[in-house]
Amino acid sequence: MQHKLLFAVIIVISSVAAAGIPSKEQFRSSSVVSGSVGYQQITVPDPDDKPLQVALWYPSAASPTVQPLGLFQQTVAPKGALSGDRLPLVLISHGVGGSLASHYDTALALAQAGFVVAAVTHTGDNSQDQSYVGNQRDLIDRPRQISRVLDFILGAWPESIRLDPTRVGIFGFSLGGFTALVTIGGIPDLSRIPQFCSDKPEAPECRFIKERHGDQLSAKSVSDSTWIRDARIKAAVVAAPAVGFTFAAGGLRYVKVPVQLWRAEEDQESPNPWNSDIVRHGLPTPPEAHSVTKAGHFAFLAPCSEALARTVPQICQDARDFDRSAFHREFNQVVVAFFSGKLAARY
Repeated sequence: MQHKLLFAVIIVISSVAAAGIPSKEQFRSSSVVSGSVGYQQITVPDPDDKPLQVALWYPSAASPTVQPLGLFQQTVAPKGALSGDRLPLVLISHGVGGSLASHYDTALALAQAGFVVAAVTHTGDNSQDQSYVGNQRDLIDRPRQISRVLDFILGAWPESIRLDPTRVGIFGFSLGGFTALVTIGGIPDLSRIPQFCSDKPEAPECRFIKERHGDQLSAKSVSDSTWIRDARIKAAVVAAPAVGFTFAAGGLRYVKVPVQLWRAEEDQESPNPWNSDIVRHGLPTPPEAHSVTKAGHFAFLAPCSEALARTVPQICQDARDFDRSAFHREFNQVVVAFFSGKLAARY
């Protein structure tokens, strides 16, 4: 969740797009296969709402070229033929006001390593449409949208036969982290939002909901069956999760899949004591936890291009001695290594 100024900033960037960081020696030990990346955008029907826009990155032998992606550029083969069989799949869920482009560099790294990656633009909570933002519906609909995309990719997508349906993971940032936690078995208690904001009205999440005139400040608990969990997802990477306090008091007790959890030490948007720390201690199996020194909340978004830095400098101003590009080179490798290990082929 973001307060008003930073919410406006994240809309712009997204529309255009326990351990510390492991050592370089640890990176060298991970097996990452580098190759060309194919790219395409598809529309996934959603019988309960508007069609979902989804970006796909995947291994391809086609020749890549430099292609614009909003104010970014990526080297991909547009609509290039997919290479390989029995490929693992990773879904990506963006944060508030984000889009399918929000984590494109992480998607590229996964595709280069042999994964198919599907990033969804969440209906009602994206760079062009914030009609659900701050509302209970946003929290409930996001996991359903992820499951709907997974249905399509594993079923109706023409290349679905090339995928291994037993090797599916999810990456989620901020409110996308909340989304990921629900899809793997988390049961949030929405009544904790008004309780929390009564106690901490100046918390960034509470100011944000108030500024958006959202109904989350009067949210009530919903039936456990309201939450869409998806047993096909076998591993999750969660970065700077938002509204993590809704999982307090046992809300994560049914999570059985391995989780890699990232926290930014200087997170001013989803403060760690009532977000990442709640998640870390609430998971029944301790996650592979990483704490990023001197990083702010937005450090997990793709590094800024010069054009983006000129357009929205606020989102690009990291701590003076924090190098987001260098961090992402390491971050992406660690994420790839986690999914490579947890979603390894069993045949």
